[in-house]
Amino acid sequence: MKRITLRDLQASVQDKNAFAELGDYLAIAKALLKYLSDCNATRIISPTHSNYVFYQFGKEHGHKITRPLNTDLFIESEDVLESGFDLFMSFLERIKKYQEQIHKRRSTRAVLETNTVNRIVYTVQQSIGCIGDSFESPNQSRKRIGQLFENLVRLIIRSVGLACEGRTVNLPIPGHPGYEMSYELDLVLSRNKAIIASETRIIGDHEIVGSVKTTSKDRIDKVFLDKYLLTKLMGKDIPVIAVFLHDVQRAVKGNSIFGINSTFKSNHFLGYTVALNRLDGVYYVDPRPDMISNERLREQISDFQRFLVHDLWTLSDR
Repeated sequence: MKRITLRDLQASVQDKNAFAELGDYLAIAKALLKYLSDCNATRIISPTHSNYVFYQFGKEHGHKITRPLNTDLFIESEDVLESGFDLFMSFLERIKKYQEQIHKRRSTRAVLETNTVNRIVYTVQQSIGCIGDSFESPNQSRKRIGQLFENLVRLIIRSVGLACEGRTVNLPIPGHPGYEMSYELDLVLSRNKAIIASETRIIGDHEIVGSVKTTSKDRIDKVFLDKYLLTKLMGKDIPVIAVFLHDVQRAVKGNSIFGINSTFKSNHFLGYTVALNRLDGVYYVDPRPDMISNERLREQISDFQRFLVHDLWTLSDR
């Protein structure tokens, strides 16, 4: 059997025809875990946050270091990942079957308590991120990593029975007849339509606009602006949600380059809420501790599991 190389993994991430189904994300994550084991990549525990680790690739790849990985979520065993993914897929089927009633099912509690959805989504997406970190230039992979997270969220939403596509809308500018502003949206999701055209003038009733980013760093203002402009220019309230993977990055702490910094700007988030508008939902696969401990943030920010089992159905039924 041919031994997997990092070049193989890089080529898989760059393949524009890959990742058409959720199983492709499992395959790339398992391939990375096997590579890390076979090549004896150096595993480094953060001295400031013991639940975060890094992997360092070998000399042939310039000793590149991966992004920080939260071991409370990141699954480092192929077998555990595969069994967890099977449970994840069966849970998506149950969500599709029971829809807004899924949160009342007794079996749902067990899945939520083990954090299965967040762990699987985090592991497969961060595996792609780690492969991206091995490229000679970060610019080679940064956009692709974001595209694949957006695609992952899209596939998950479709798996639970909703229509979900990117869309470009043309927004009329009030007071300037004949002038329109083209606006590209990451996702528009709907419970009641089988097909959503990728280009249309409008956002229909019961449709939700979704912004999907790996982190909120330098992007949180854009999400609030989306909500403000769409509502203002279309003359009606447009539900807008945001889905983020995490908000951490590697940082120098003392004499170590393996510290952890939060990239979430809580005061900016609260300021935009007051000055512009409140978003209809903000969801993290890996929420920061202050999003749970801070009452004001907790009112507005939840984890991705809650979105799938509760808020998605409440919003789509408005």
